[in-house]
Amino acid sequence: MEPKIGTPFSSSATKVMLCGSGELGKEVVIEFQRLGVEVIAVDSYKNAPAQQVADHAFVINMLDSQQLKDVINQCNPDIIVPEIEAIATDVLVEAEKNGHTIIPNSRAVSLTMNREGIRTLVAETLGINTSKYKFASTEQEFKEAIEEIGLPCVVKPIMSSSGKGQSIVKSSDDIKFSWEYAQSGGRAGAGRVIVEEFIHFDYEITLLTVRHKDGITFCKPIGHEQVDGDYIKSWQPHPMKDELLDESKRIAAEVVDNIKGHGVFGVELFIKDKKVYFSEVSPRPHDTGLVTLITQDLSEFALHTRAILGLPIPEINFYGPGASHVIKLEGHSENVSFTNFGALKKPSTQIRLFGKPGVSGKRRMGVAVALADNVENAVSKAEEVATSISCEL
Repeated sequence: MEPKIGTPFSSSATKVMLCGSGELGKEVVIEFQRLGVEVIAVDSYKNAPAQQVADHAFVINMLDSQQLKDVINQCNPDIIVPEIEAIATDVLVEAEKNGHTIIPNSRAVSLTMNREGIRTLVAETLGINTSKYKFASTEQEFKEAIEEIGLPCVVKPIMSSSGKGQSIVKSSDDIKFSWEYAQSGGRAGAGRVIVEEFIHFDYEITLLTVRHKDGITFCKPIGHEQVDGDYIKSWQPHPMKDELLDESKRIAAEVVDNIKGHGVFGVELFIKDKKVYFSEVSPRPHDTGLVTLITQDLSEFALHTRAILGLPIPEINFYGPGASHVIKLEGHSENVSFTNFGALKKPSTQIRLFGKPGVSGKRRMGVAVALADNVENAVSKAEEVATSISCEL
């Protein structure tokens, strides 16, 4: 069917509801606004980044089925775009049956809402290489899983993001802390965890995979660096051999074709000894993909909105090596200011300040992106811009 976009605030309006309104959602909303879409931004706190640029904003607990159902019924969106994992998926299944389009679909949201669904699908149904893993619901099961997987191993809540609750168990002394940390870091509170074999991989990539009406399109591979499980910097393209990139694309295509639906999928892969291992997939733009704000004519956010609306995806124009570096704060304040922007005199640099309403502990508050003649220079340029900005709490 030929796509049709109406006029905001009229009976023909194309209405999109975002469930989760963080910094990635903000960029998605901006792209929808450019196409004349009426956007509703929903989150668990007031003045979330995407709510600042949306047409309507609601604050609810998205794990509360009744609250989520009420806001869907009130707004009656054509399309619902989950931007986080922790959502009452039963409501999305029902909404899909009632004629709302869920991105990419309600099955995908249920599958990827926790690491158990997607890992089981990929490893056991599709037979794709992954690290060895076990799930555990109790501390005793957790200890048994560690014994079976062996040390060192990686522990993650089955529902979490940005490294929350994630740790590496290097010795038996770490076991108790790791269990308690995972219980405190889950998106939906305490619960099951995954214990994974620690692979000393050569490198890892995010392969942004766009599933759209005409097929599948890939962005160039993105490398990244994490601290405490949270992304700090990313770069594109990550250098890799053609045969390993081809295998990465094959795996990514197989996974997203099984999930189905349209949009950007952030497929995370490990490469070790000329072998590609599947790690995770997010059915939405990926934080490491913020680098595409400067490296591509169509960022991951523009690609996501085009695919969702059924618009054509042309060949992506890649401008050259680029990098991103987060602007991260530590402290406690509901009144944050930024100064010292002199590094933006450097050509081919940009920043995004997310407008988050406050910081409590450590929080990603912005990102710097840069282009250069090679990846190394882009990384250092983005880091210089990000770290030179001063923050006042």
